[in-house]
Amino acid sequence: MVKIVCWNIAHRYAAWRFLLGCNADIALLQEAGPPPDDVAKQVKVDPAPFHDADGYKTSRVAIVKLSDRVQVEWLKPVPIHEARGGDFVESQPGSIAAAIISAPGVEPFIAASICAAYDKVHRSVGKSSIVDASVHRVISDLSLLIGNIRRHRIVAAGDLTVWHGYGNNDYWKQRNDTVFDRMEAIGLPLVGPRHPYGRQADPWPTWLPKDSLNVPTFQRIGESTAEAKDQLDYVFASRSMADSVQVRALNGVEEWGPSNHCRIEIVVT
Repeated sequence: MVKIVCWNIAHRYAAWRFLLGCNADIALLQEAGPPPDDVAKQVKVDPAPFHDADGYKTSRVAIVKLSDRVQVEWLKPVPIHEARGGDFVESQPGSIAAAIISAPGVEPFIAASICAAYDKVHRSVGKSSIVDASVHRVISDLSLLIGNIRRHRIVAAGDLTVWHGYGNNDYWKQRNDTVFDRMEAIGLPLVGPRHPYGRQADPWPTWLPKDSLNVPTFQRIGESTAEAKDQLDYVFASRSMADSVQVRALNGVEEWGPSNHCRIEIVVT
């Protein structure tokens, strides 16, 4: 069995320290800065830098080894403009990290931490920002980790900042749907978190379909943890291993943790 925690830690040192008590083997992090020194001595983080080419600190996705129960082989991300055939391609800096995970009694699989970024639309058409363009770049990178349509074993999880099953209107619902449809098409269907494996919003949001199984994973500015309504974090897994992956949102008021996103617990058996 491999225990994974997926978490957007929102640049917070307190979240790094909170990880140490999570009883997990692997952490898939988003919006992570470098761990504080006391934590860095106790965990192993993938070797990608936490700074840009000019030396300025940046946040990124990360894969962290938290226990000795697993072996981790990190895949080196190569920027798309430098990548050659067979490389692990990264279309957008800090948006995807991947590693091969091995543990006794569990067939090796690839774990990927993914996160979308906001992109500004072209200046000729306005000043708004969108996120689905970034998500599709991530999906393209994930596609290159699939070499056989039936035998791949991948768990990909993170903050996509898109809504599942709805949008502000029909147009944006359809654009959101393309993210989940495309993940399904490449062989990585959504596996959670879905109700009852997580607390649902109460009171029920007026914009959320009545039959939705969404569970809140994100707390907006001004909301308490109990008032959280939006699910922005998701887990996808290869069909070949979907029956051996259990997913739960740790979104109870007392278990949320020190971030505006709750933790997602993933167990691979």
